[in-house]
Amino acid sequence: MIVKVDGLKKKYKKDWVLKGIDIEVEEPQIIALVGPNGSGKTTLMNCMTNLLTYDQGEVELLGQKNSDTKIFKDVSYLQDNRILYGTLTAYDHLKFICDVQGLPKSKIEEVAKRVGMESYLKKRVQNFSLGMKQHLLLAMVIINDPKVLLMDEPLTGLDPTSAIDMRNILLELREEGTTVIVSSHNLDEIDRLTNKIYFLKDGALLKESLEQFATKEYYLTVDDLEKAKGVLEEAAVPFLIYNQEQVTFEETDVELQTVIDHLNKQGVAILDIENERVGAEKRYRELFEGDASV
Repeated sequence: MIVKVDGLKKKYKKDWVLKGIDIEVEEPQIIALVGPNGSGKTTLMNCMTNLLTYDQGEVELLGQKNSDTKIFKDVSYLQDNRILYGTLTAYDHLKFICDVQGLPKSKIEEVAKRVGMESYLKKRVQNFSLGMKQHLLLAMVIINDPKVLLMDEPLTGLDPTSAIDMRNILLELREEGTTVIVSSHNLDEIDRLTNKIYFLKDGALLKESLEQFATKEYYLTVDDLEKAKGVLEEAAVPFLIYNQEQVTFEETDVELQTVIDHLNKQGVAILDIENERVGAEKRYRELFEGDASV
């Protein structure tokens, strides 16, 4: 068993944050942990890595209890950038990990190249942008080639190019045999990473495959938005206005060709058609819409 969490419960004062969490992972994969702020995602990861005591339950990683510090040769946890030291360089941070883990110094250059931070490896962290700090955090948690990797909001502060690079690295790690548990508010990226998702709601974990919720959302750029609105309203086609030129709809509501036919018959020119997969966001809205914390 790669990851086993059995009946994990955690409370702060009188409030239960985690009410009996169960997780079992038997083969390398990427699992997303999703929930609004305050739902307990960070608390769960802190408990799993034994950084936070919990009231009930057991956690095993790679077949060993999480209280056994030897597991951290093969387990890594990406936290937020408050763990970084501003007066130290990126190189200093990575060298410290190599010293503790008994890794060769050659791993520093290797991981810096993989993450794309060679140009600022010797710069002090206090001069880093938020994205640069995220790159360093990523380098710190993959330098030991972990078999289990927990990541708390790894996409924070990344520009689109860096987010794509992060996604590709995580997919590569999965192919290399690493199990990744990642929390994120970036539901578009979650859809691109995995369809295995755990929604954390009211202290309970709802485990789902998003395949049943995955749809396509289409964006049609038209030459006459007002006319297009009238045509679709008359045809009872559910749609939304995406911007001043586009209407959008989901394939579960109506087929693309049907919409095209309606617009063409009424002389509305379609200038462009875009689409994207919708899964995590769709299910998130169903579970959490109306919650005060969302």
